Amino acid sequence: MAMVLAAAHVHAQQDSIQSALRLFGLQMTTSEIDSLRGSLADNLESYEQIRSLDISNSTPFSLVFTPPVNEAKVPQEQMPVDFALPKKVKRPKDLNDLAFYTVADLSVLIRERKVTSVELTELYISRLKKYDEQLECVVTLTEELALGQARRADVELAAGKYRGPLHGIPYGAKDLLAVEGYPTTWGGAPYQDQVIDETATVIRKLEEAGAVLVAKLSLGALAWGDVWFGGVTKNPWNLEQGSSGSSAGSASATAAGLVPFAIGSETWGSIVSPSTRCGTSGLRPTHGRVSKYGAMALSWTMDKLGPITRSAQDLAMVFDAIYGPDGKDIEVRRDVPFNYVYDEEKAKKLRVGYLKSFETNDFNPKNDSTALSTLRASGVELIEKELKTGVPPYALSFILSAEAAAAFDDLTRSNLDDDLTRQIINSWPNVFRSARFIPAVEYIQANRLRYQLVQDFNAMMADVDVLIAPSFSDQLLITNLTGHPCVVVPNGSYAGGTPGSITFLGNHFDEESVLLFARYFQSITDFDEEHPELFVK
Repeated sequence: MAMVLAAAHVHAQQDSIQSALRLFGLQMTTSEIDSLRGSLADNLESYEQIRSLDISNSTPFSLVFTPPVNEAKVPQEQMPVDFALPKKVKRPKDLNDLAFYTVADLSVLIRERKVTSVELTELYISRLKKYDEQLECVVTLTEELALGQARRADVELAAGKYRGPLHGIPYGAKDLLAVEGYPTTWGGAPYQDQVIDETATVIRKLEEAGAVLVAKLSLGALAWGDVWFGGVTKNPWNLEQGSSGSSAGSASATAAGLVPFAIGSETWGSIVSPSTRCGTSGLRPTHGRVSKYGAMALSWTMDKLGPITRSAQDLAMVFDAIYGPDGKDIEVRRDVPFNYVYDEEKAKKLRVGYLKSFETNDFNPKNDSTALSTLRASGVELIEKELKTGVPPYALSFILSAEAAAAFDDLTRSNLDDDLTRQIINSWPNVFRSARFIPAVEYIQANRLRYQLVQDFNAMMADVDVLIAPSFSDQLLITNLTGHPCVVVPNGSYAGGTPGSITFLGNHFDEESVLLFARYFQSITDFDEEHPELFVK
């Protein structure tokens, strides 16, 4: 009888393995399956040992993604930076008018002591309190911290200590960035009481630059979409519409004049998408350019932190304060200069390409075509470019799913993923579960093909400084996989009912070129000067 039961057990194991093989599209003979049963048991024992350990979300991924780059395009020597700030800015009679001033304008007012940091901070805190019920963009007000930082900024300036162009400027941060003493909720109900006893490098660098943190802003739960445990973050131009995600609160609050700028993050469109929805300007830096220390990890090899503002000029000012190694993020190793000096003629002389896919883009073809025509009419020469690659980018997209499932492994195994607000098929709980079935071999193969994709994209970019692309074409996934930087800015009228954005892509570590060109584009258009009427007063 015992022999019969043992044989039945072996047969059942073989059937289970055969079923698993079918899930992965593999075939093995009965003898091959029989020979690997012992190895599978050994592997399971290893898995159980690993699962018994407490691996926090902050534990780094040892397989560092450092994409090959076009070295000829990488700046080598730090030169003086010039943001070409306005010469004169007047203090308005009504301080409420400051809500939609650019960071550049506010910087001049503070430096010349026409406005105090405390005045600005109180203004924006007041607006955050007034409008959050409509927008649902605030997770935590950092009022006590902000007023303390603002008072310090004013005292320092009075004593002759000026920290730079962000001195005394209020801002908001996506609530996946840790701030000591405050909750860091990641937008997810299981983490809404979480307090991380450290401060993210980006927050620390901004504090050193004199900026004032007024709020931690909403993100779609665990960085997906605009739905979080507190509600749905709204688009200030249309309160019936979500602000898109996952940097939902960062874009919404900036567009509505609740903060002059905010920090967001992108893994696959999380700066580009809400910036497009809300009409803001966004910078996704080169992967490995800005430290992610103290930020929630979703995909170690795809996550990037960057600013969201109301102008490309402001993007450059914020980026200048946050980029560079900190000795903590092991992917941020190269200390590459950022040589930003704005000059209109210099911007026009950049070598600019545009993706051939503009011809087939059906997301917003009218706005995109008009943008190209506007640039040509201004004297910019455009070179048609086409990506030549045999690598299917969407076949690699499970890299994100695999890494995200690892980042939140404990959430899945504890069933706390049931507490997340979104439970549809196309949401994190199901993605995390399905990712358990991604074979390690295929994950590695996908990353090997990713290397080839980077090489192919670099080859296309080798003779241009900037590449213009539709914001929601295949390039969005491709360049998040390859780690290339981009700037997204409005290319339609949000007030006039023709919203939309356009993307300017750059070579690795050459944020300067895309920021210069985006600023030039905004100098010949006025979409960035529009503000949602509901929030102007």
